[in-house]
Amino acid sequence: MELTRATIDRASQCSRGRKAEQSSLVAPSSQPARVGHWRSVTVGPRSMPIPLTPPRRPRRCSMRDRFRHGVTVVLVAVSVGATAAAASAQFLDETRPVSPSGPTLGDVRTQRYRVGVVVTAAGGRCRGIRATMPVPDTWPEQVVRIVEEDVSPDVRGFAHRPLAPGVRQLVVEIPDLAAGQSARAVVTYELDRAALVAPADTSTLRVPEKPDRDLRAFLGPSPYIESRHPRIVAFAREAADGLEGWARVEAIYDAVREKVEYRNGEIKGAARALADGWGDCEELTCLFIAAARSQGIPARTVWVDGHCYPEFHLVDADGHGAWFPCQAAGTRAFGAMPDQLPILQKGDNFRDPDRPGKSLRYVSEFMTGSAVGGGAAPVVEWIREGA
Repeated sequence: MELTRATIDRASQCSRGRKAEQSSLVAPSSQPARVGHWRSVTVGPRSMPIPLTPPRRPRRCSMRDRFRHGVTVVLVAVSVGATAAAASAQFLDETRPVSPSGPTLGDVRTQRYRVGVVVTAAGGRCRGIRATMPVPDTWPEQVVRIVEEDVSPDVRGFAHRPLAPGVRQLVVEIPDLAAGQSARAVVTYELDRAALVAPADTSTLRVPEKPDRDLRAFLGPSPYIESRHPRIVAFAREAADGLEGWARVEAIYDAVREKVEYRNGEIKGAARALADGWGDCEELTCLFIAAARSQGIPARTVWVDGHCYPEFHLVDADGHGAWFPCQAAGTRAFGAMPDQLPILQKGDNFRDPDRPGKSLRYVSEFMTGSAVGGGAAPVVEWIREGA
């Protein structure tokens, strides 16, 4: 009996005209398979000997990963389980500050959101299926609760795990799936998502002079965020010349929006967007973050359902720090965020133990598994949608 492993990795896309990506599923067949609601998956032949793969230490993960392929015969156990935030973490006061110097919470929208996977062994028996997918997590402006879990009997491993600060995953394991059978694991979350209102007084806010270790992670380059590129450094320096604090960051923000025309296209990163003068929400976000970091301003990506935008970090006279959002693409919003889309993760440079050696700016859906006896790859449906 021959075993080959299929590896599935779905990336996200911006709903505001985001670029579609072609992914691939490796399996001993050349028939097409369906993955998710958003994209098709191509299947190519692959057969290799089976090494024993031990559990790996956590590495990073991304929005633009393609499907990896290889072989394995062991199942990595889920070691960490975590639940969503308790209901006691509700918003108590919609006008309270997120931090002493930060934005305040505005209108709160309660919504439901479903995340999960359905796997059908349409082409033959499958073994060792392991799927991971990002799920909403609790933030100062978002409270998350689990309200329903739909898990079929074939699913033997089912847990949430914190992958890194800013990311939580749902991990699903299906040891054996008979030909023609389906297995599903779907979680429904309830989210209280608040809009963010900029502070009325920004005069005391400044760039942190001695950022701590956590903030330093948001000062260096990330995939597609070339914060040390000479053109980006020069662009940011010119935009912010002579300004300090809030005004310095706002000048960079306005310069990015003036320089880069919103236009759909393939992902190309901050440097190319600056050179070309156009890009979509990801390019505008990348360029703002790269420019801010080049001037010592901590900044990071916020990934919401179908979209992304940046946040930057400033401190007040007492050293209290806060993250402030801004809308890089679309209607101008600096230091505030009227949108109430579900937040999926924050950050842009992660590692995932299931994708070793990769720096990922978005933790996408990912799956590995084995087709038995030369069977075809399973049909996989990723679920990520409002409920």
